[in-house]
Amino acid sequence: MYVSGSDLKAARFIFKMMGRFDVVSWTCMIKGYCKCGDVDSARELFDRMHEKNLVTWSTMISGYARNNRFDKAVEMFEILRAEGVVANEVVMVSVISSCGHLGALAIGEKAHEYVKRNNLALNVILGTAVVDMYARCGNVEKAIRVFEEIKEKDVLCWTGLISGLAMHGYAEKAIEYFYVMVKNGIVPRDITFTAVLKACSHGGLVEKGLEIFESMKRDHGVEARLEHYGCMVDLLGRAGKLEEAEKFIFEMPVKPNAPIWGALLGACRIHRNVEVGERVGKILIEMKPEHSGYYVLLSNIYARTNKWKDATVMRRLMKEKGVRKPPGYSLIEIDGKIHEFTIGDKTHPEIEKIERMWENILQKIKLAGYIGNTSEALFDIDEEEKEDSLYRHSEKLAIAYGIMKIHAPGPIRIVKNLRVCEDCHTATKLISKVYDVELIVRDRNRFHHFKKGVCSCMDYW
Repeated sequence: MYVSGSDLKAARFIFKMMGRFDVVSWTCMIKGYCKCGDVDSARELFDRMHEKNLVTWSTMISGYARNNRFDKAVEMFEILRAEGVVANEVVMVSVISSCGHLGALAIGEKAHEYVKRNNLALNVILGTAVVDMYARCGNVEKAIRVFEEIKEKDVLCWTGLISGLAMHGYAEKAIEYFYVMVKNGIVPRDITFTAVLKACSHGGLVEKGLEIFESMKRDHGVEARLEHYGCMVDLLGRAGKLEEAEKFIFEMPVKPNAPIWGALLGACRIHRNVEVGERVGKILIEMKPEHSGYYVLLSNIYARTNKWKDATVMRRLMKEKGVRKPPGYSLIEIDGKIHEFTIGDKTHPEIEKIERMWENILQKIKLAGYIGNTSEALFDIDEEEKEDSLYRHSEKLAIAYGIMKIHAPGPIRIVKNLRVCEDCHTATKLISKVYDVELIVRDRNRFHHFKKGVCSCMDYW
């Protein structure tokens, strides 16, 4: 009772007073710690247990997954296997979802093989997790294949595939599946419309997006929510209709939130519109003074239009308010192991080889026309330091490591926690051309498929 109510203090007291502990009481305490976000204490209890059942393992693995400790969830699954415990469908949902968040395709494929080898039922929940994992790991073809294998698909399963296609910019395919879903009698939910409207946005399909948005209430009885309005602002902004997007926001029947204004500010950066960008930026900084992204976006708008003084003022304002940009990191999976890189990383055991590889890459792409774009770099360091900082961005180190280590044909996959900066985007396009390699980068906003010097996002992200 106390654990389910998150009163851990009382639960701990009763737990200690019990004297003799069984697997049920231990598992309840582990669940309580996980629910409160204290997964380290949960793991400590887990490790002290002499006897564990499958529910205990499932509780610990799902606890890690729900608290965004995806690497630990995968690690715990490996321990489970080593101890000869056979996982069930519930455990595998957490494991496979964690692989998707990490972008760990090889580990995810092994987990999927485990499901098949142990004759676990590919029910709609597990099946949807597998579809989502493949989409998040950049293998859309396999996501579609698994989707078609699921016998009984519910709205969340359809939505998962549509969302995956949208992330990759496959707008027409996402819309096609949306209409097939409706034709099959599946009633779309609000999250389904969020997914299909994002697809329209990434594909630049303004008319189709407006058509689907207007059909929500009229044809399906779904009231538009803030997320849907945000998709429409992004859609209009992507098409360069900035004033129209701003007007759309002011005419919304609900009060716009920061992400909606943020979508318009992002469009102003792409289209170099200082006038609208300044208005929107000031609104956002007033709404969310602690959010670094809005200061950075506005300063980048100034920098891209050569308004260096205003850009410097914006960065100084960040410093005065103590607002810090979250550190960027990039993940790459090599031989079933996840490697993490941060900007200027020196901790990797092969860092010297990686830096030499990056220097070789840099020389080759410079011959192909690469010039470092320092407009998005910090303003309180000199030009040479800015370039040096650019060259050590986390995704560049991850790409260098991938080229060093991955010799088999096929794409190199990178996962980044922040939006890819303009310089890294340009560099990655050139790397794909010079090295004749496909690079798939998942950033905070979407997937970028770099091939032969071109990106699937068509330089709008």
